[in-house]
Amino acid sequence: MISTPDFPTADHMINYPHYNCNTTLNVPPLHIPRHSVTYSAHYNNIPVYIILITNNLGKNRVRKKKWGILKDQTSSIQYHNFATMPHHPQTTADSAGIYLHIPFCKQACVYCNFHFSTSLKNKKELLQAMEQEIKMQREYLQGAPIETVYFGGGTPSLLSADEINHLFDTILKYYPVNELKECTLEANPDDLDKNYLQSLRGTPINRLSIGVQSFHENDLLYMHRAHNAQQADYAIKAAQDAGFTNLSIDLIYGTPGLSDKGWKENLAKINELHIPHFSSYALTVESKTTLSHAIKNKKATPIDPEQSATQFEILMQQAAEMGYEHYEISNLARPGMHAIHNTNYWRGRHYLGIGPSAHSFNGTSRSWNIANNALYTKSILEENKLPSEQEQLTQTEHLNEYIMTSLRTMWGCDLNKIIDEWDNTYASMVEKSSHLFQEKKWLIQNNKKLFLTNEGKLFADAIAAELFISDA
Repeated sequence: MISTPDFPTADHMINYPHYNCNTTLNVPPLHIPRHSVTYSAHYNNIPVYIILITNNLGKNRVRKKKWGILKDQTSSIQYHNFATMPHHPQTTADSAGIYLHIPFCKQACVYCNFHFSTSLKNKKELLQAMEQEIKMQREYLQGAPIETVYFGGGTPSLLSADEINHLFDTILKYYPVNELKECTLEANPDDLDKNYLQSLRGTPINRLSIGVQSFHENDLLYMHRAHNAQQADYAIKAAQDAGFTNLSIDLIYGTPGLSDKGWKENLAKINELHIPHFSSYALTVESKTTLSHAIKNKKATPIDPEQSATQFEILMQQAAEMGYEHYEISNLARPGMHAIHNTNYWRGRHYLGIGPSAHSFNGTSRSWNIANNALYTKSILEENKLPSEQEQLTQTEHLNEYIMTSLRTMWGCDLNKIIDEWDNTYASMVEKSSHLFQEKKWLIQNNKKLFLTNEGKLFADAIAAELFISDA
């Protein structure tokens, strides 16, 4: 332990109340310069080490020179002139999330355009690369404490409990995780047997998002899912028996052959199984997917937009009757059971994406990793280089993203927020553009906030596009 001398003492930090200083610190002597004083501290609730560098000019004559912050016991110290020590340092976000993309699946679903591989041959090397990226990206969130971790894919339930713990331990090593509110694992029903679920109890996972998609066999066969209807039912009950009460499932509507009656049965099953949260999406035909190719060659039935619209209306009505809040266009939950990680996306919070094709956002820019497992792994493990691209967001791009995401939620688009964070002129422009949709009863305005009506939700993207601000 390195003890601090009489001067300067923690009292010297009285002008910097955001530091909570102790008087001793265990730091390898290699990193501590001579004639220095070291404090253990919290900087914006982030554990750091404060280094006060001094010149010893003789008895009781100590001159303050500069200060440094050592964020961990292995990194180099970043020094500043002492006069520049901020009175009110700010991180870019109160808290942040980490998303880990696990790009493996047992088989390809016909509609999926996410990045994945059906070969697990190089899974070990790719996970090593992800662990290395976690370390390499440790400055990206600028010290914001991690509130949520989300294992997405792909099929994260192809990971063992040990592999999950190893990734999470790496996060703990390089990021402040003071209070983890939510740690989600996306899982396929066919992976959730009793043994696997029991092993997950020994990990930080406290929420499961299960890719059910439908409780009807014909739908699952059409989508080329790896599980059957019986496995979907079993997986949910087994997860609940294993102690996972915070569950979400995915459901898809608009599939050819799914009648309105069948869709209502799917929704009723959610209520019957006491599932607190579900995400629901219309089946869409994405380019370069198996489904797109099959429809183009008349080997599959095309999607009927009218059917999708009708089943979305059924979704809104039946979910409300069952007591679910439609808190985002595609997400519904019992009160108090909203998905924290995904809600933070829609509310503009910062997040770091790890893994091939993963995206990140730090408030001013977006970045995304290469969508190729082999190149991702090689770049990190062999070249020690992040295989990513980045774009800086202009003020109007940032604003338009806010308009798009906020309109999709039950909290609406706040014109006062636009005034505070952008400009009153922009707020006036958005409000003026909204009048047409208010007349159509697709939007309503209340307390300077714009909300989509149920009918307006059918046209959410088109409405948002009309409210966008142009740079021109």
